[in-house]
Amino acid sequence: MEKMVMNQFYQGKRVLLTGDTGFKGSWLALWLHAMGANVLGYALAPTSKDDHFNLLNLANDIEHIDGNLLDSQLLNDVFERFQPEIVFHLAAQALVRLSYDDPKTTFDTNVSGSVNVLEAVRKTKSVKSLIYVTSDKCYKNNEWIWGYRENDALGGHDPYSASKAAAELVFSSYIDSFFSKNESIGVASVRAGNVIGGGDWALDRIIPDCIRSISRNIPIEIRSPNSTRPWQHVLEPLSGYLFLGQRLYESPKEFSGAWNFGPEFGSVKTVLQLVESCIQVYGSGEVIVGKTDGSKHEAGLLHLNCEKAKHGLAWHPVWGFEQTVFQTISWYKDFKNGVNPREISMNHIHNYLANKR
Repeated sequence: MEKMVMNQFYQGKRVLLTGDTGFKGSWLALWLHAMGANVLGYALAPTSKDDHFNLLNLANDIEHIDGNLLDSQLLNDVFERFQPEIVFHLAAQALVRLSYDDPKTTFDTNVSGSVNVLEAVRKTKSVKSLIYVTSDKCYKNNEWIWGYRENDALGGHDPYSASKAAAELVFSSYIDSFFSKNESIGVASVRAGNVIGGGDWALDRIIPDCIRSISRNIPIEIRSPNSTRPWQHVLEPLSGYLFLGQRLYESPKEFSGAWNFGPEFGSVKTVLQLVESCIQVYGSGEVIVGKTDGSKHEAGLLHLNCEKAKHGLAWHPVWGFEQTVFQTISWYKDFKNGVNPREISMNHIHNYLANKR
């Protein structure tokens, strides 16, 4: 029995989700479908048969439109036809190092594409709630030891981080210019930590790189072993997005604005600590430190202050670092052992909700 609820709110709601073929988007699409939402996904087509979207057979459960955020005409047509009540905007070029290789596509997608989504929302009277996903990397990183708060300065060294900071400035302008004058819509930007979990196969991301290396019986090569990140399971920020989506719908002006969703400070670990934990859970593998590409700057120290979400939404992270790594690596182990990927992912959602209760 797949049907499950975090609550009854999403039952029958028309939800438009950009980026449904991506890692986070496919998990959110599955969760929304399981709660009984009527989901339409808009994104580029999945690139591999092993993409989480394909493994879950989500195309059989939701309506999916192959579309680029830069195709404003198609995007507007989809909004006009579907008349969504709730919009989750996740679609993005999400890789830091790729942004160095192709900065124009990164800025086009993450800034101009987001403008197209905001325009479609502005023109669609049915929309009551918008969750606009950026990144923890939207903050100007001072490499300090305390977490960034929602009112800290925005900025970005690399093109990806800068594109997300720019997307936040665009969002702020739309609030001030348009959405604040509309009493019937709630809009929020959300910034999550470094998200990991099963079903991620992206190139140049730490967990997929670990799994590929272990499966090929070659050492896991890492560039920046001492860089720290706020590691969190994919279900953690998604639960926050879902809670916030409901609150925006019910009390638009009270909950509009920016929100952080990150792990507790104890989950801020180095890249080396994460990889060593992955090896321990998987039961095989080894790690080596490779040469750092000095031409491509990456943040060293980064974490989020989530007191606003804790007090304002009563949202708290559920899984600590060890459980996050265990759940993530166990997904790949089960998949390798032939367990149905949809069954694995649904079990993880059930486990998460059981722990949350």
